Amino acid sequence: MRSDQSSERKEGMQKTAESLSSLAEEIRSCTRCPLAQGRTKAVPGEGPDRAEILFVGEAPGRDEDLTGRPFVGRAGSILDRCLDEAGIDRSVVFITSVVKCRPPGNRRPKKDEVEMCRPYLESQIELVQPKVVCLMGNAATRVVLDMEGVTELRGKVFREIFLVTFHPAAVLRNRNLKEAFVSDLLAARKKAEEER
Repeated sequence: MRSDQSSERKEGMQKTAESLSSLAEEIRSCTRCPLAQGRTKAVPGEGPDRAEILFVGEAPGRDEDLTGRPFVGRAGSILDRCLDEAGIDRSVVFITSVVKCRPPGNRRPKKDEVEMCRPYLESQIELVQPKVVCLMGNAATRVVLDMEGVTELRGKVFREIFLVTFHPAAVLRNRNLKEAFVSDLLAARKKAEEER
């Protein structure tokens, strides 16, 4: 690579990091919907600005609301273990959710709440430019692909980039799903490696 191409690439990566940081700050101060009133901390997501794999869950839970970090509770522990089994280091993936604030009582996010957060998720995908986006669960699949039925859709890739899989909370409730979940994570890793 020529030095001018290298410096252009570095400049582009710096702008992406700055843009993701600005977006995270915007999310942290967001008041677009009523979820902002009950949150402790918004959860923008975290990970490298050029992660090859981007994970999308439904919404922050209690532990995420307290820390401002995604997937740090019991479902996060399952995700971490399964990532490890699939040979994926959590520090190299970007993890976020459909909505960025915890719904009261851990209820499902309402349609208007999802629509208020949709631009944030779309911007994150655009800025990170992942090779694979893992949609974890029906909520993420519905928002991004307008499809439901994770059991039938899981393991399949849509629009060349979106891989549908179970939500870690589903694996927590039904350990029989773990093997399929890890298999999907392995497929995501393989696809990202092939796209290099």
